[in-house]
Amino acid sequence: MKNTINILFVCRYNRFRSRIAEAYFKKINKNKKIKVRSAGLFRGMSLSPETIKNAKKFGLDIVGKVNGLSSAVIKNQNIVVVVADDVPSQVFDKSRKMGKKVLLWNIKDANYKDQKSVKKVIKKIIKKVDDLNDELKRKLK
Repeated sequence: MKNTINILFVCRYNRFRSRIAEAYFKKINKNKKIKVRSAGLFRGMSLSPETIKNAKKFGLDIVGKVNGLSSAVIKNQNIVVVVADDVPSQVFDKSRKMGKKVLLWNIKDANYKDQKSVKKVIKKIIKKVDDLNDELKRKLK
């Protein structure tokens, strides 16, 4: 599709934060010219059942394999959103030089044993995704 905007959400392992951002953006996005995906700086282990269950409470489906970050994945993105506070921004210096927009959200990971912490992080990600979606709607009018 011509003039497509490709957005990549990144966190450390692609097990929680980037997955939540991807799933929520897909849920609210009405523009077929915006495509999203997620990846981890490192390819993490499979998702925990607790994480999947918490996401479902927000109407989000995050089931699927975890994805690792690669230069091939970054190459096809217009916007890279680092959803995590534990991914060094320097990793994306070359992306910036290639004209990619890099957003740093600096969201701390949740303590998976603390359900309040998990819900708090999900709500924070949802707010950030809503803001990004609103910004893109304004720019694409």
